[in-house]
Amino acid sequence: MPEVRNQDATLFCEVEGEGEPVTVFAHGLTNNRNELAAFTPLVAGTKVRFDFRGHGRSSSPTDPKAFRFEDFARDLAAVADAFGATAAVGTSLGAGAIGNLVCREPDRFERMVWLLPAGLDLPFGLANRYHLLAEDLEGKTPQEALETVLNDPARVAEYVETPWRLELDRVMWQHDDPDGLARAIHGVIEDWPIPDRELLRDVAAPTIIVTIEGDEVHPAELGQLFAQLLPNAELVALEDQNELLRRIPELVARVSGFIAGEDGVAPRS
Repeated sequence: MPEVRNQDATLFCEVEGEGEPVTVFAHGLTNNRNELAAFTPLVAGTKVRFDFRGHGRSSSPTDPKAFRFEDFARDLAAVADAFGATAAVGTSLGAGAIGNLVCREPDRFERMVWLLPAGLDLPFGLANRYHLLAEDLEGKTPQEALETVLNDPARVAEYVETPWRLELDRVMWQHDDPDGLARAIHGVIEDWPIPDRELLRDVAAPTIIVTIEGDEVHPAELGQLFAQLLPNAELVALEDQNELLRRIPELVARVSGFIAGEDGVAPRS
C-alpha cells in the first residue's frame, strides 16, 4: 500500500479505482481509513482513503503540539497533492481538516462533501469527555485499547440495540499506536477547525453538508451555519439515525453523482 510523507508524519493510504475524478476521503477522530470503505466502491474514478497522523497505520509525531487542525489539514493536503485529488469527502475531524485547508486555499477542491461537521471557530464543548477517553488509551497495546473501547458500558448498551455496531467498531478502532491516538485526541479537541468563519465565504466549490438532528458531538446547527457561509452549499438535514439508515441508498447515489459531476454543476476551469 502507498505511503505519503509530509514534514512530520508518514500517512498510510489505500487506493481503489482509476481515472477521474480523484477523490480523497478523510475519516473522523478515533476512526481510520476504513470508515467509508463500504461507500467508496460506489464512487466513480480514483478513491484515496488514508489514516490521519496518530490513527490507523500512520505514524504519530511525539510532539503533543503536532495535532492541531492545521496539522491534520497538512496531512490531507499532502495526500490530495500526491494523488492529484480534485474532490474531498470528510467526516467530523475529516470535514474540519477540509475546512481548515480551504480557509487558506479556497480553490483547492472542485467539489466537497462534509459529513457531520463537529466544529467551527469556537472551543469544543465536549472536550473533557474526550480527554478521559484519551487517558484510557494511554499505555495500552492495540488489543488492550480495542478491548477498552468495546467494553465501555455505553457502547455495550448500544451493541444490544444495534449489534452491527460491534463489528463496525472492531474495524474502526484498529490503531497501531494507542499512545499516538491519545496525543491526537488531547491535541485536536483543544483546537477548532475554522480560524475565521468569514473566510468560508471565499470558498466557491460546490459542497454537500450532511447533519443529523440531536447529535451532540456534531450539532445540526453547525451544518446550518456552514450552509449559510459557503456560497455553493447544499444542506442535507436528517431528523435522526433512523432516517439516515432509511436514506442511505439515496444519499450514496446523491453523493456519488455529485462527485462525478452529474448534478449539472460544472467544475471550475
